[in-house]
Amino acid sequence: MDIKQLDYFVHVAELGSFTKAAALLSIAQPALSRQVRLLEIELKQNLLYRNGRGVSMTDAGKRLIEHARGILQQVDRARDELGRAVGTPVGRITVAAPPSVEKFLTVPLVKSFHALFPAASLAMIGGLSFYILEWLTTGRIDIGIAYNPVPTPAVEIIPFLEEELFLICPRHPDGKASAKAGGKSTGTGPISLRDLPRYPLIIPSRPNAIRMRVETQLAGIGAKPEVALEIDGVPAILDLVLEGYGYAVLPMNAIRGQPAGRFVARRFSRPLTTHLTLVIPAQRPTTPLMRMTLDLIREIGPGILAPQTGTRAVAKRRRA
Repeated sequence: MDIKQLDYFVHVAELGSFTKAAALLSIAQPALSRQVRLLEIELKQNLLYRNGRGVSMTDAGKRLIEHARGILQQVDRARDELGRAVGTPVGRITVAAPPSVEKFLTVPLVKSFHALFPAASLAMIGGLSFYILEWLTTGRIDIGIAYNPVPTPAVEIIPFLEEELFLICPRHPDGKASAKAGGKSTGTGPISLRDLPRYPLIIPSRPNAIRMRVETQLAGIGAKPEVALEIDGVPAILDLVLEGYGYAVLPMNAIRGQPAGRFVARRFSRPLTTHLTLVIPAQRPTTPLMRMTLDLIREIGPGILAPQTGTRAVAKRRRA
């Protein structure tokens, strides 16, 4: 299988057009089409649906593109590692993080990274923990930041932060939490985990890490949450909380940056926590640039992600 053909296929699939891919790659469109067709002939499967508006991937194409991205990134890593100047880290590192982490970590991490490693490049991707682990195993990313990853032989888990979870409520005009925006206030003090089923939750669908954590903790006391809505997106969840459709269970970082006075974050009387970890591939070599990037995240991350919430850094390392 030709590396160049894989690269051409990825460009066409991601851009949805032979014309756009040919322009970006600076090659003639007929030559590009021929190379992609040769790849299809070798694999004995159509990878793309071709139509007058462009192209879309077949099921085989969707399966191949994840492998192709990983293969191409591995080739780039090998080239960078072999060409690395002594004492000057070069290459490209891709880091993925949940949206609530990415929005606070990206700018400080990029600034620190470029100050320390001016000859290297850093890419950041936002995604749910479930997808971050998938991207890690397919080679799309080098380092992931994920909540409560399930141990597997393919992933090495590095404990990073322990985050406290709160019941997020809309703020009543009297300053207390309310069951509905503008409705009756319900107080601001800690609540018992046993009382959580009384609060209809707006919560992500499984296998979201926080959803699984809440369900596991409630199952331990013979209870289960009342799910009002399943919404996969923190901004939308918070908007619905403000509209009075229910409550959320989230870390404090989720409401950082929101206008003051919109929410009340109620602690649980027995702290409910979730673990934010660094994850790296266990079956691929760890390059010097990866190790230095990991050290950088562990150095600056706690001060950025743990403001006033009782979040604490943890330092042990274990293999999944």
